[in-house]
Formats: sequence, C-alpha cells, structure tokens
Amino acid sequence: MTRGGHGYGKTGWARPMRRQFFLAIGVIAVVIACRPTQPRAIRQRSDTFMFRIMSEPSRPYAREEILYKIVVLDAESNQPIENGEGRVFAENRDRAKTYDALERGPEVATYYAKLEYVTAGEWAVAIQFRRDSLAPLERIDWTQQVFEERSAP
Repeated sequence: MTRGGHGYGKTGWARPMRRQFFLAIGVIAVVIACRPTQPRAIRQRSDTFMFRIMSEPSRPYAREEILYKIVVLDAESNQPIENGEGRVFAENRDRAKTYDALERGPEVATYYAKLEYVTAGEWAVAIQFRRDSLAPLERIDWTQQVFEERSAP
C-alpha cells in the first residue's frame, strides 16, 4: 500500500482527475451544441434608417408561413422609429409574388410581417419603410434562399 492508504502513489491522483476534466469538457461541449441558437439577423441600411431583420424559422421553406421581425432605428441618432409604416414584399424569377404590411409589435421600434413563399429557390426581397405618412418611402433589398417544401409528418 502507498502513502495515505488510498492505493494511489505520488502521481496516482492524476488519472482520475484527468478523466473528470475530460468528462466535464465533454459535458460542456454537448450543452453548448444543444442550446438554442439565436436567429441570424440581416442588417441593412437605407438613407436614414438602420434595419435588423430576423425570420422565424431562420431557414425559410416553401409553402410555410415565415414571420419577419424587423427592428428599425434612425441611422444618425440610433433612436428607435416607433410609428413608422411600410411593407415587406418578394418576387422570384418566375414572377411569383408575396407581400405583407408591417405591423407594430409590442417591443420598441419592432415591426412584424408574414410571407409565404410558394416555391423554393432564390427570391428578391425588399422592405419599403417611412417614418410617417408624410415622409417619403425608403427601400432596402436583399436575396433570400427558400428551401424545398418539407414533407408532411
């Protein structure tokens, strides 16, 4: 028997401690990999506005309702735009179209719209927005990849 009667020598504690260390690292890696991810935001800027655009689901599929959440700030002052109005619209190469008006959400400077893409493929998406009904509309554009319709369970 070695020192202390534990059955471990001078370096005998290293093996169990090393196993515990690697087990803890593995558990942390699994927890990080399984946590819900934040939706990616598209950031756009017009002449006077900054837009942060998120969609749920973040990967849009054909024939599913996609909820867009759009946060609008003044580009110079970074102040929220609370009473704006506008719309989101999209069109694909085959001239299929979808659109929806922006609805104010409960959060400051946040607007919501729903689109349903009828086919998979690349879509040209745009937002027209203005501070109030007397201000001119400003427009931002981006492309959105829409995935094939998911099969029913």
